[in-house]
Amino acid sequence: MMKSWWKKSLMIAVAVLTLGAISPNHTIWETLLEDKGLTKSHASANENKDYMYEWVDLSEYYDTGQNALDYFYQSSEEQAHVKFGSKIGPVIQNQFQAVVLPNIQQAIDMHLGNLGPERLNKLAISEKPAGDYSEKIFHIYDTETKKDEIRFHVRTEKKPQEGYFFNFHYHVAADHFQQHYELGDIYWSKDTPPKWLS
Repeated sequence: MMKSWWKKSLMIAVAVLTLGAISPNHTIWETLLEDKGLTKSHASANENKDYMYEWVDLSEYYDTGQNALDYFYQSSEEQAHVKFGSKIGPVIQNQFQAVVLPNIQQAIDMHLGNLGPERLNKLAISEKPAGDYSEKIFHIYDTETKKDEIRFHVRTEKKPQEGYFFNFHYHVAADHFQQHYELGDIYWSKDTPPKWLS
């Protein structure tokens, strides 16, 4: 028979490790204790005890800024897929996921990760990638000043004897968007690629 303190410790440990998904009054404990022959009805088990369990989402009270960064990661991927359209997207999707997207996320971390939560929460991501042969995928900008912090672009390049490549890169406000920071190249083919958003 499990000692009372051992059962309570196990329940608390599981509740903490599962971030509250399995609470101490979850039916899994009844099943577990039933298998061991230890169950009592809820009424008799808690007869003289008034326990109230309330699970609190601490991110409401303590924001590390990770929520904002996660938003940028997810939105950057969504905007890239919008930019690619139905003709380019299926062809380059796997390479983009493997090579370029991790570099985009790393760039976001590097340039925005040291900003505090208050500053991060003032930033947003643009939602209209440029079509035709324009470079813009998305920009991350300050919602108050409307000034860009980072610009993520893709340029179509034709290399002699090789064919067409998509060159992914970004620019930052710190150097007035002058420097190209490479994110990776993806080969298309020797044929001219379709326009973006097509």
